[in-house]
Amino acid sequence: MNQTKTIGIPRALSYYGNYPFYYGFFSGLGIEIILSDKTTTAIINKGVERVVSDTCLPIKVFVGHVLNLLEKGCETIFVPSLQSSSYKINNCSKIRGLPEIIRNVIDKPFRMIEPTIDKTEGISFKDFCNDIAHNFDIYDENTISSAIKAGWDVYNNFHKMTALGVSYETALKNAIERKLVFEPVTDVKPISVVIMAHGYNLFDERISMRLIKKLEKMGVKSYTSLNVTKEDALNSIRELGEIQYWANELDLTGTAAYYMLNNKVDGIIALSAFGCGPDSLMVDEIQYHAKERKMPMIHLTIDEHTGEAGFVTRLEAFVDMLIRKKRKLLEERKIIAIPQNRQNEKENTKVLTFGY
Repeated sequence: MNQTKTIGIPRALSYYGNYPFYYGFFSGLGIEIILSDKTTTAIINKGVERVVSDTCLPIKVFVGHVLNLLEKGCETIFVPSLQSSSYKINNCSKIRGLPEIIRNVIDKPFRMIEPTIDKTEGISFKDFCNDIAHNFDIYDENTISSAIKAGWDVYNNFHKMTALGVSYETALKNAIERKLVFEPVTDVKPISVVIMAHGYNLFDERISMRLIKKLEKMGVKSYTSLNVTKEDALNSIRELGEIQYWANELDLTGTAAYYMLNNKVDGIIALSAFGCGPDSLMVDEIQYHAKERKMPMIHLTIDEHTGEAGFVTRLEAFVDMLIRKKRKLLEERKIIAIPQNRQNEKENTKVLTFGY
């Protein structure tokens, strides 16, 4: 009986974009969530052992987290298939086929909840939620609708906070506690960058090697996809003369384009997993436009073998270059000191839609 009232959620992939909704929705259905542990080297290695070598790092990490949940005794695990977010706006093949990957690389017995959202094929978000509820023998439409609303409430509050500069960790904590708390932005940095990256690469501190915190210690303000609305990201892609093809392209191309086109940052940092085909296309696209606009950009790739020393060395060199470039620009304008950025705390208050 307990099995039908608990669900394990791997702390990987869609967790980093959608967990606020998942938390509100499952709680609304009366289902207890069991999270896997935060990513560690041991979790990564366990995932690596189960898949072929050319599998991308995010999938290896996800497999490791599923195994971690099984070690916790969790017998029901959430493995969604997020096919397309809009008509012919697709996710990569590995995310689309995630349940099949897990089914074929993990031979331990467990129950997999694998709802699908595929707007290209007419499988809507409501269908996605109904599928989840039906797996737990919940068929009452009012109960499901109420749970969906609860999910959106938590999700929207999370994005209201991040849009106003609240950190990912703080916003997530407040949102799942049903709090809407805004922190005044008092620590203004002289240099700023936009990080174009998927949430599962950036906000997993083991995978990103605490990139945002490292930049903070270097005196650099970081902006991410959480600071840009879906509408602004999409409009920015179009302003570049490009089109959205990938479901998660707003996190990369759209986010970088928004800050680049509006001259809101001093540089761009692209963070992606080694060997990721969609990411390589999106990064190349932004590199082309950044070169046209003389916007400094660095591409950091990560995999299970990435060493922190080399990662930090490249990051420090890039930041030093940004500082020298800005100092030279200000000296040419006969300005002695680097002025502080003026961040508008009320900027980007629109609520994002369900992320992928």
